[in-house]
Amino acid sequence: MNRHSHPLLLAAIFAAVATAAQAQPTEIRVSYQPALYWALPFYVATEKGWWGELGLKPAFSTFPAGVPQIAASASKSWDVGGTGSVPAVLGAARYNLLTIGLTNDESAGNALVAAAPKADGYTKNPQSIKGETIVLTANSTGDYAVQSCLAKWGLKKADVTIKSMGQAEIISAMSSKNADLGGLWAPNIYTMEEKEGAKVICSGKDTGTVIPGALVVRADYAKEQPQNVAKFLAVYLRAWKWMNAHRPEAIVLMKKFYDLGGVSISQASMEKEFDTRPTFDLAGQLKIMKGGETSDVDKWMNQIAEFMKSTGTLPEPPQASRYVTDEYMRMVDSDPKLKEFANRSN
Repeated sequence: MNRHSHPLLLAAIFAAVATAAQAQPTEIRVSYQPALYWALPFYVATEKGWWGELGLKPAFSTFPAGVPQIAASASKSWDVGGTGSVPAVLGAARYNLLTIGLTNDESAGNALVAAAPKADGYTKNPQSIKGETIVLTANSTGDYAVQSCLAKWGLKKADVTIKSMGQAEIISAMSSKNADLGGLWAPNIYTMEEKEGAKVICSGKDTGTVIPGALVVRADYAKEQPQNVAKFLAVYLRAWKWMNAHRPEAIVLMKKFYDLGGVSISQASMEKEFDTRPTFDLAGQLKIMKGGETSDVDKWMNQIAEFMKSTGTLPEPPQASRYVTDEYMRMVDSDPKLKEFANRSN
């Protein structure tokens, strides 16, 4: 046989190389906040190998709160992610982020929490909060819940002293008796209840304020890679579908995920996360997102925008119709493979 390679053999090698290249998963950069209920689907999907089934390979980046997270999108350090609805509005106004779905309804998971000795007094007479200091994370869903509670009691922001700090700092300030009132979100609420005997005196749910969590994408990434955005949503939806169908197993994974983020709460509090925070499957997402400016999601986001206007954070907040879009959920719905994947509970 001569030393020249056979053309058919060469063709076979090239075909194998092309197939291998095609099989290489596409990296998608996902941002989130660790040890949070709505971020658990990212962990579950990774443990189960579901990203790879759709040809994606996630590269994760984590942030302690929404404001630094959305600011990082300016440098294109991440493509898609989950965040609070308040940062999502801020992200739409400042960094061209689109809201493409909801992570969960966390109205009950954002609250004003009081240290044990004073909690009952505040509950009996909310007016006694006047003149007090509240520590909270500014421009967060926790901030939004606290302001809705003050409004419910006829108090203005000017009636209290607000100090902004991160969630870990709030826990530490309240634990060391340096603060009596804090704006916290779950699971930090449960940490304070279990370890310090603190009490929720008012949550977003108590005031009838809907506080959703948002799935977001950089607008330029969505334009360049719409298919990857749809796949990202399908992976996220499937994880919820599975978690809701297999709660005991999901809670085992939740414990591991929370441990990784340095959060340790009881089994009862983990159950409470599932019980008090509704999530949405594909049909549910499409239902709350359809109808343009009259959709539920648009309505909730516009209420948040009004809150941000009232605090002076955004002088002219964007209308939800400008950045809330169901386009990518509809892509999942109209692709038989993605739709089946998103609705799979096993």
